[in-house]
Amino acid sequence: MAAMQTPEWETRTTHKKSIFSVFSNPFNNNGPSPDHKKSLWSMKSPFSSVDVPAGQGAMAKETGANDEVTPTQTLEVRSRWQQKRTRIMIGGLFLLVLILAIGLAVGLSKKGKSKSKSQNLPLPSNTATFSGEITYYSPGPGYGACGFENTAKDPICAVSQIIFDASAIDGNPNHNPLCGKKIRIIRNDGNNSGNHSVDVTVVDRCVGCKATDLDLSLAMFTSLADEALGRTTASWAWLN
Repeated sequence: MAAMQTPEWETRTTHKKSIFSVFSNPFNNNGPSPDHKKSLWSMKSPFSSVDVPAGQGAMAKETGANDEVTPTQTLEVRSRWQQKRTRIMIGGLFLLVLILAIGLAVGLSKKGKSKSKSQNLPLPSNTATFSGEITYYSPGPGYGACGFENTAKDPICAVSQIIFDASAIDGNPNHNPLCGKKIRIIRNDGNNSGNHSVDVTVVDRCVGCKATDLDLSLAMFTSLADEALGRTTASWAWLN
C-alpha cells in the first residue's frame, strides 16, 4: 500500500529569524536571553552621573585619580564657587556705596560753596550796609528787565546783573524776586551839608555794574550828587 503523502498545509516549516530578533525585547516577561545584545534602553545616560566641573576630568587624569567624581567633591567645588561669587558681589556693592558717597560729598561741597557765595552777595537776605558806586541812566522809553515802564524822574534803580541773575527763579526776568524791592541810598557829599538819602525801587538790571553798584534814574542821582559827577560812591541797604 502506498504511503500517504502529508499535505503541504500540515508540514511544519522553519521560520526565518526576523531582523528584530537580534535585539532582545526589553519588555519581554521572560527576561532577556543570555546571549542578547544590549538594547538602546540599557545604555547609561550621560546625565545620570554627578556633574563634573570644567577641567576636573583632565585634572584627575593628570594626577592618576579615579575618573569618578563623588558628590562630596562636587559639593566642595560648588561651595568654593559660591564663596567666590559672594566675595565678588560684596566687593561690587562696596564699590557702589563708595561711588555714591563720593558723589554725595562733592554735591554737598558745591552746594555749600554756592550757599556761602550767595550769603556774601548784597542780596535782601543780607542785612548789612553796602558801599558801591552810583551812576545814572535813562530808563525810558520802553520796559526794564522787571517789565516796568519808567521815566528819568521816577524813584527807581537798576541793580547789578550779578545779584539780579543770582536771584532768578526761572528764565523770565519779570519774575525775579528783586523786582519791586526797595533800597535806601545814603551819601555824604563832603561839603558839610550832611547826608543825603533817597529810597528807590528796583526795576531793572545793570549789565556794567559790580555787585554793590547801583544805576539810578537821573532825578535820584541829582538828589544825591551833581549831575556833572556822573559817578560817585554811596552806601545803601535793603528796606524789605
